[in-house]
Amino acid sequence: MKVSDIRASIHALANPAKESVFKSFFKTGPGEYGEGDIFLGLTVPQQRKISIKYKELPLAEAEKLLRSKIHEERLTALLILVLQYKKGEAAKKKSIVDLYLRNFKFINNWDLVDSSAHYILGDWLLQRDRSLLYKMAKSEILWEKRIAIMSTFAFIYAREYKDTFAIAELLLNDKHDLIHKAVGWMLREVGKRVDKKHLRDFLKKNIERIPRTALRYAIEHLPEKERKAWLGI
Repeated sequence: MKVSDIRASIHALANPAKESVFKSFFKTGPGEYGEGDIFLGLTVPQQRKISIKYKELPLAEAEKLLRSKIHEERLTALLILVLQYKKGEAAKKKSIVDLYLRNFKFINNWDLVDSSAHYILGDWLLQRDRSLLYKMAKSEILWEKRIAIMSTFAFIYAREYKDTFAIAELLLNDKHDLIHKAVGWMLREVGKRVDKKHLRDFLKKNIERIPRTALRYAIEHLPEKERKAWLGI
């Protein structure tokens, strides 16, 4: 099983009509966050089917796929890595995490981050030192910052929230809308899956700093009257 096999499967499903839609949706224009990315027009369900078919792809071949210029090839590689990580023993998981860490620059759009960060890096760090995430949160690279906050989703599933709050605080002054959305999403999940009191305490502490977008995301599951109060409307 080689990378050429999976590439053939991906390219066979290329859809030029959707290609232009995806290029616009993922902001590939000059100066946009996905500038220059190449799309073939595959849907995520199509890529998931391919990832299941090639779930035993050797890690060396998966790494080649992850380093592709084509967005769908990178996403399919990450979906394969997630499948292998979930089933892997400790040594295999470590190999996947090491691969993930040395290929950050190819995990360079929000769907690539969100489909992999908490499943791989977040899960790996559940029982380990998490200082790497704090370092990433201070990075100048947009995607490393998003990986940092999104990785904490694994902690939230385990009913832990302190790292989510701490990393969120590091990112409250970030300028990018994609970070605001990710921060708000993770805050919302703390309220939804752990305890709304913790979320309310965080909001009270940081209400003067939290970006409007992040706030809207964070309070989505609160009662309407309370949402309006937080928004000041």
